[in-house]
Amino acid sequence: MRFNSHMQTALSEARAAAKRGEVPVGAVITSAEGRIIAQAGNRTRELNDPTAHAEILAIREACHTLGQERLTGYDLYVTLEPCPMCAAAISNARINRLYFGASDPKSGGVTHGARVFSHPQCHHAPEIYDGLSAAECEALLKEFFAAKR
Repeated sequence: MRFNSHMQTALSEARAAAKRGEVPVGAVITSAEGRIIAQAGNRTRELNDPTAHAEILAIREACHTLGQERLTGYDLYVTLEPCPMCAAAISNARINRLYFGASDPKSGGVTHGARVFSHPQCHHAPEIYDGLSAAECEALLKEFFAAKR
């Protein structure tokens, strides 16, 4: 099977989030065949919901669309390393593979900080692929925060 990255779709969601004044993070969930099941961008401010991260919204949409609580065999593309909350949700949803762009040394929960998937309490750890379109993801975040300062 040929690998087809969906990071450009995640970046489109991140750009849309930035236009709404949200931190520009986008997420996409795909089937094993590469079909997009769900996509979302951050909406914490819009929804007044601290859990409305792109990953959480995409997981909720995928589970609703598929009519199931687990996403075994599905992949998640996200523009920024997931935080600990999102990493726990990824584990609970049983996501097969996690692809992310920019690393997050300050608030990440995968390769930095809490490293959720390496804890004995973690029920499921996805395969992790980092650095996909990292420069583009990082530039979008830096540009957004530079404009805020």
